[in-house]
Amino acid sequence: MSSRATIEEVASAAGVSRSTVSRVVNGSTAVSPEAFSAVQAAIAELSYVPNRAARSLASRQTNAIALIVPEDTTRFFGDPFFAAIVAGITGALRGSDYLLNLLIASDDPGDKMTSFVRNGGVDGALIISHHTSDAFIDRIADAVPVVWGGRPAHQRPSEYVVDVDNIAAARTATQRLIDIGRTRIATITGPVTMLASVDRLRGFRSALADAGLTPVAEEEGDYGEGSGAEAARRLLAGPRPDAVFVASDLMARGALTALRGAGVRVPEDVAIVGFDDSQVALSADPQLTTVRQPMYEMGQTMASILLSRLAGHEPPQVTTLSTELVVRDSA
Repeated sequence: MSSRATIEEVASAAGVSRSTVSRVVNGSTAVSPEAFSAVQAAIAELSYVPNRAARSLASRQTNAIALIVPEDTTRFFGDPFFAAIVAGITGALRGSDYLLNLLIASDDPGDKMTSFVRNGGVDGALIISHHTSDAFIDRIADAVPVVWGGRPAHQRPSEYVVDVDNIAAARTATQRLIDIGRTRIATITGPVTMLASVDRLRGFRSALADAGLTPVAEEEGDYGEGSGAEAARRLLAGPRPDAVFVASDLMARGALTALRGAGVRVPEDVAIVGFDDSQVALSADPQLTTVRQPMYEMGQTMASILLSRLAGHEPPQVTTLSTELVVRDSA
């Protein structure tokens, strides 16, 4: 990744002093039209973004923050995980002067979203559900203060992250299946382009290894209900597992539907443990044993940390929230 242009480089390209560039950036009118045009051209040519100190000195704050979700709208509006996150964020913002801008895109053709953020559309950003292939969000993180929901793929020393221990949580879920006597255990993972999915797979494998077991199968889904059903049908086409750890409740409900359609009983024939403890876990039949992650608290904590940063404070860089196993009828 190339380094960000400096104010000195802009001044050199425009043929003006550093102070002239600073005046243009900060909205001062004490600049000749010629100098103003030259600075603006240099800023565009170098893709210059004022540093955070300069931004705070300028009286151009938007009192808006962005929630950036690198997913398509179908997944965003169909997954209760996102609803809980947004509820937590809006709860934290309620007593502040900030408004929330929701920016959803699985990619950013033409850098439309990126340019909006980098050109001063918001004062900061919250980023969730990010993938290793989402290069555009790194450019956003270079431009404004950011808090990540889940550790980013290219984590730098100065990142602020709110997360759960996905490895430990998946170990706990898998251990539940081992403890009830299951030995032919499979998993349905989330996308392996997401670090949370990779960590849950690591925890699953670790629990089995400690018990002297090997996975019957590992199938990948996309956290959606349909992908859980498809993955379960693939599992049924191979050696039959007697238990499955599924990396989201939505996928677990899809797996339940597919298993029931094939005449497989849950939990008698195949036990299932999900992940999230969303309303989906309660609406499934049977109700899901699952790992509860504090989704509302995650959104609330992310927003609170960003507000603290925007106020000039130094909150903790890494916040790890607790999870717990909720035992119901499926395992």
